[in-house]
Amino acid sequence: MNDDQSPIQSAVETLISSLKSVQLATLNAEQHPEISYTPFLRLEGAYYIFISELASHTQNILLQPKLSLLFIEDEYSAKNIFARKRLTLNVNASECMQGSDQWALILNEFEHQQGKTVSLLKTLPDFHLFKLTAENGTYVQGFGQAFDLTGKHLEVIQAKKM
Repeated sequence: MNDDQSPIQSAVETLISSLKSVQLATLNAEQHPEISYTPFLRLEGAYYIFISELASHTQNILLQPKLSLLFIEDEYSAKNIFARKRLTLNVNASECMQGSDQWALILNEFEHQQGKTVSLLKTLPDFHLFKLTAENGTYVQGFGQAFDLTGKHLEVIQAKKM
C-alpha cells in the first residue's frame, strides 16, 4: 500500500490482495450473460487471466472483449452477509500473443503467484492469456458505503448518492 492512498484506495487494495481468483461476467454470442471465475494476476495496474478455449468465458471474451470483474469478500470473513465488501470493475480485454516476451514474463509471474499448475497450463495449446484494463468500477464497503471509481488508475473516487 502506498502512503498517499485514500482510505478507499487502501480498502480496495486490501480486498484485491486477499484474493487469488475473480468472478467474470461475460456475454455469449446470443448476448446472454454468463458468470464464471478464474485465477488472476495483477501486475502494473492491469489484470491478467489465463483461460482455456474449452471454457465458455474464453469464447465470450474473444467475441466481446468488454466484461465485468467481481472481487468479493469471503463469506466467512464478512461481518454481515448482506454487506460483503466488493469491487466491480468494467474492463476491456486484449489478448497477449503466445511466444511474445510479454507472454513469457507475465506467465512466469503468474506461476510465481498462483503456483506450479501454471507451468503445466503453459504447455497446453488451448490456453489464452488476456490483459484486462479497467475503465471504471464500483467499490461497496458496507451498507450506504458505495463509491464510484474512475480515472486512468481508478484514482477518482466519488461516494454514490442515494
